[in-house]
Amino acid sequence: MTLKKQYRIKQNEEFQYTFKKGHSFANRQLVIYYRKIDDQSHFRVGLSVGKKIGNAVVRNRIKRCLRQSFHELEPDIKPAFDIVIIARNPTKNMNCGEIKKSLSHLLYKEGLLKNTRSKTSLR
Repeated sequence: MTLKKQYRIKQNEEFQYTFKKGHSFANRQLVIYYRKIDDQSHFRVGLSVGKKIGNAVVRNRIKRCLRQSFHELEPDIKPAFDIVIIARNPTKNMNCGEIKKSLSHLLYKEGLLKNTRSKTSLR
């Protein structure tokens, strides 16, 4: 039960393009950057957890929780978006359930979930 390769952003250029051309929103735990890609049939996700957050074990646990959260939210996320998530320092003290709740809150607020008000339709 992992996030498929076609759902991942791996290239640095794609991260940078999303940072420069996309929209951003944040809460205390996570920062989200996203941009609409019209000719894409599914969303793609890039994860960034900096070294200031903790050692490799902590960073990998956070990334694992984020990937699992996206896997569980997959049917509810609108297609045709590139989404980059940057973890902030408070995530190191959170469990996977809390990380998923924080992530779904951000996605809901920005209208990236199906069955929510569409803030992104204006963009």
